Amino acid sequence: MKLETLLENLSYEVVTGSTDVEISDIIMDSRNITKDCLFTAIIGANFDGHDYAAQAGEQGAAAVLISKDMDVTDMKGMTVVKVADTRYATALICAAYFGYPAKELFTIGITGTKGKTTTTYMIKNVLEACGIQTGLIGTIETVIGSSHTPSANTTPESYVVQKTFREMADAGCKAVVMEVSSQGLMLHRTAGITFDIGVFTNLEKDHIGPNEHTCMENYIECKGLLFKQCKTGIVNMDDEHMERVLLGHTCEIETYGLSEKADFCAKNISYYHEAGKIGTKYEACGRVDEHIELSMPGLFSVYNSLTAIAVCRHFQVPVEHMQQALKQ
Repeated sequence: MKLETLLENLSYEVVTGSTDVEISDIIMDSRNITKDCLFTAIIGANFDGHDYAAQAGEQGAAAVLISKDMDVTDMKGMTVVKVADTRYATALICAAYFGYPAKELFTIGITGTKGKTTTTYMIKNVLEACGIQTGLIGTIETVIGSSHTPSANTTPESYVVQKTFREMADAGCKAVVMEVSSQGLMLHRTAGITFDIGVFTNLEKDHIGPNEHTCMENYIECKGLLFKQCKTGIVNMDDEHMERVLLGHTCEIETYGLSEKADFCAKNISYYHEAGKIGTKYEACGRVDEHIELSMPGLFSVYNSLTAIAVCRHFQVPVEHMQQALKQ
């Protein structure tokens, strides 16, 4: 693919060379440089890809993407393109390289301190029970049909996200549900994706520290980025941080929780233990009016299932199918 095509949604400066060159792959790690690739110089916590820019040319890279002013004397024969932020630019370049696969899928992104993993599986199970083939990207694994691949990160690098989306679309998936961590949002791993639905579960002080978030405000701000890149936000009304997470949001908002003010609420919650089974029963109210039975006990299961119900309403799935899937 031509470099100029990969850069079509970016503002950039050609420092040297031409964008009329063929690119064979996008590489973010200097150890993996291949002939005619585009090497993107990423600034990490413990390394700076700019230190390997000249070496990339020696190893056969056709072009390099930078965000710093650099001496390009030793980069002859290689195109050098400068952007404001190489991480952000790489995400948009990868989307172009894989043919914008997110546009072929109904995309659901879930962020929050706790509940992301359980909620992604619950949504996937309900959608597939209703005949909607759904891919999954999360902390434990990536699932495409019968293929299960262990995960290295909760939210993979942008290249892996876009490559996985392409594989899902090509495999016949109609939707994808993925965990979107605050780190992933901060590092632009999902940049360039307009999620159909963004979900906020809750927020606690679990990720404040070195190589994570400097303070609670930064943590909240990064969580909130999801609601500036989705069409509909489905959020936990009972969480005290909800309004701060949604500050500056650009999406439509739907709420869930135990309050009757929520768009999707739960009342008459009860737990049962009978014939070797334990579970939860409640009445879903608000925009739905349904009896819900879950095979898992605990209030967290009620919150997770309310999220699944809110998401599935966007697919207009048969109520009885949704009820049965949640009960399993």
